Amino acid sequence: MTTAAQLLPTPRPVQDTLLLVARVILGVIFIAHGAQKFFEWTLAGTGQAFSEMGIPLPQAAATFAAVVELGAGILLVLGLLTPLAAVLTLIVTVGAWLMVHLPNGLFVANNGWELVAALALGSLVFVAIGPGRYSLDQLITRRRAA
Repeated sequence: MTTAAQLLPTPRPVQDTLLLVARVILGVIFIAHGAQKFFEWTLAGTGQAFSEMGIPLPQAAATFAAVVELGAGILLVLGLLTPLAAVLTLIVTVGAWLMVHLPNGLFVANNGWELVAALALGSLVFVAIGPGRYSLDQLITRRRAA
């Protein structure tokens, strides 16, 4: 996981610890948003809100977003099926960015796109480089190799 452009190399254990922290925080954010759609707003309420925002197939989109955010968030925290979880959260965040937040400018206070962009970038990191050594993915890979 080193790059030729790195001026000050970061030791591998530090990289893996930072990936763990970032993965857990990102996962918790997705879990919170998914749980909100299921339990606070309910799927029917989320579907209604999606309909008012003009999202196509609002009930299906609400269900997909809630399941992905909650399920993939849990997978990210665990570091399990990380590339798949990250791709799914990337799809949800890019969809939210394009369909809801983009016309509202940058700032989240105006329903802008800064939060979904940051979440999408976090997901993209895990698509690109994986979960790091402190993950269930890595544990499973090591056990298969042994």
